[in-house]
Amino acid sequence: MQFWMSARRIGVALAVGLALAGVGVGVQATPAQAQAAPAGATGAEPVAVSSYSYRSEQGDWVGGGGSGRYDGVTVNNVVVDPSPEKVVLSTSFWTIVLAAPRGESLRPGVFRDAERVSVRSGRAPGLDATGFDRGCNEVFGGFTVNQIEFDASGLATLVDLTFTQRCESADAPALTGDIKYRAFPLSYAYTSEAGDYIGGGTSNSYTGATSLFRLTGSADGIVGYTGSGQRETWSVRFAAPEGEQLQAGRTYQTADIGDETAAFLSVSHGSRGCGLSTGELTITRLATDDQGNVKALAATFLQRCEGTTAALHGTIHYYA
Repeated sequence: MQFWMSARRIGVALAVGLALAGVGVGVQATPAQAQAAPAGATGAEPVAVSSYSYRSEQGDWVGGGGSGRYDGVTVNNVVVDPSPEKVVLSTSFWTIVLAAPRGESLRPGVFRDAERVSVRSGRAPGLDATGFDRGCNEVFGGFTVNQIEFDASGLATLVDLTFTQRCESADAPALTGDIKYRAFPLSYAYTSEAGDYIGGGTSNSYTGATSLFRLTGSADGIVGYTGSGQRETWSVRFAAPEGEQLQAGRTYQTADIGDETAAFLSVSHGSRGCGLSTGELTITRLATDDQGNVKALAATFLQRCEGTTAALHGTIHYYA
């Protein structure tokens, strides 16, 4: 089963008290939230994160050159106040308003050339980050939405985004922020050593702002993970040694053909794949449903092709 990030129009307000685990009251679970503690969970389960962190350059009026993080019980309240085009998130000292261009809805993607929300013009998105009772008269900046979900009634149930704001001019000192509301990690990253055929000695990372991710398979069979974006598609297929199930907290030695002693691992990039391979697979987090289907996963891998020493390293996060 697969879940793609989606955005629907929002119409009503939601005020949610933030508990340590980031669980709200009166909110229907989104697909990602439903994976936090599935009935057949194996090993360490995914945990939702609700937090706000910021870093202010010297000379930035709003942040005063400081930095900070608010999460868990240190945040008194998180208010998500959605309308058809915007989401408002606030803590005791901060209020951040993000808006899509007029007539559009917030969605995963990159929103550049933001202006103040109330006076945004044309197709510009809106951004207003105020802290300690300080705000910009004129905003220059943008934001990146990695994940955003709404329930059937239009209430925001998951937010994962970053923003950059400059006051009064495009070259003013920057305020950057990272907002997560009941969010689970969703990403793929790799580093390829010189001589590695698959990655060609490069490195890159992919998030929901630019890429789509898919996870299929079961803990006692072959699991398939696909990341597609930035003109590239990655495929990672793996399975536990014969007669075993994948388990969180385990590190497996791998081969291109698994057997009783080695797990199966095959990583391909576009049309590039290994004929013969050896490597290592570590399952950090794993959650399954009642039928054993993998619903959430965090893992790292190392793969070497054709007996070479050059390795491809990768990290997978699928709602975990």
